[in-house]
Formats: sequence, structure tokens, C-alpha cells
Amino acid sequence: MPRQARSDEGLRRSALALDPDRIVHTIATLGRRIEERFPGSGLGRVCATLLDIAEGTRERLDWVERPNLWLRAATWLMAALLVLVVVVAAGVLLQSLRTTGIGDPVDVLQAVESSIQDTVFVAVALAFLLTLESRLKRKRALGFIRELRAVAHLVDMHQLTKDPHRVAVSAPDTASSPRRELTPQELGRYLDYCSEMVSLTAKIAALYAQRFDDAVVLQAVDEVEDLTTGIAGKTWQKITMLEGRTPTG
Repeated sequence: MPRQARSDEGLRRSALALDPDRIVHTIATLGRRIEERFPGSGLGRVCATLLDIAEGTRERLDWVERPNLWLRAATWLMAALLVLVVVVAAGVLLQSLRTTGIGDPVDVLQAVESSIQDTVFVAVALAFLLTLESRLKRKRALGFIRELRAVAHLVDMHQLTKDPHRVAVSAPDTASSPRRELTPQELGRYLDYCSEMVSLTAKIAALYAQRFDDAVVLQAVDEVEDLTTGIAGKTWQKITMLEGRTPTG
């Protein structure tokens, strides 16, 4: 591929890739907006938690991408050992045949069985090492993604009782009713912030799909995106109910 074509391809991929630093900047800005409008709110604390996760995401992604040199060295040594075992077993078997011939089939079968057992044992160990690095990285990536799923559920809990119908209808509250502290304008902004936060949560999850090509991780990212899409949909239904009644400001 010509150098210019490779450069253009690299630029195109860079333009299509999510930038962790930009996501961090956007979350930090959102956190300031929430704190300025709703100082000391629980939603602001959730956003601060999301910001902490986002700030550590680049280091986590680098860990997921970084090759484990010790495991890879052990894998190469095991592969070399497998080749050595096969060669030695074949040599021993051939030497045995030259020395004793095939007059005693039992001895030949025992030699073949012993060679196969040694080879299978080393091959199983090699297969284990070949997948160990990927499994370790997958386990850690899934743990990071579970944190994002928890954040999405927290945002959903915060918008759960923010019912625009209660703003428009003056109905008596019960002892267990949520307190009506927000004006229609403030409620609109609150729901808007919730929608933005779950969207940014999905963007952080998408970084793992972008950097770690593993079927299980990709499925977990898809589940987070489905969850956040559903929460955002419910939030925007509430925002739509507020529209036309009063501006959200």
C-alpha cells in the first residue's frame, strides 16, 4: 500500500475512533453544569463517580491492550517443549523399533501410548497458556464494564421519581410521596442531564469494544448500550411530556 494511502487510512480510522480524553472533558463539563444548577445533588455525585471511571479508562484500556510478556514467553517455551517432546518421542520409538523390531507388539503399543500421553499433556498445557492472557484480560474488562452498568442503573434511580405529570397536576401528596422540589424548568434540565449521563456511560463502554476485540466483551458492551438506550428513551418520554407545557430553559 502506498505511503499516502496508508496515511489517509490512518487518518480515517482516527476520525472514526472515540477519544477518551474528549469523553472525560465532556463528563467534567456535565458535572460542573449539574453542580451549578443542583448543588450537592445525588445526580452530581453520580456524575463525579462516572468522571473518576472515565479518567481511569485510558490506563485500563492500555492494560487490556498491553501484551503480557511473561505469559507469552511461557507460551513460546511450552511450544518449544511440545516440539521437543514430539521429536524425542519419535526418536525413542524409532530407536526401539530398530533395536527390537516389531516382534513384540505389546512393547511397541506401550511405547506409542507413552509418547502420545506425553505429547497430549504438553499440548493441553500449551492450549491453556495460549488462552490464559485473553481470559485474564476479558475478566478484568468485564469488571470495568460492570461498573458502567451500575452507574447507568444509578442514573435511572435518580430519574425514576421525576414524574412530569406531578408537575402539571396539583394532586395531594401522601406521606410517602416524593417531594416536589423542582420547577418544570428545573425538572427539564434534570432529565436532560440524566439523558446525557447515560449516553456518556455508553460511550465509555464503547471504548472497550473499540480497543479489545473479544466476543464476550463485545456482548457485554452491547448490553450496556441497550440498557442506556432504554433509560434514555424513558427519560426523553418525560422530557417530551414537559414540552408544550413550559419551556425547559
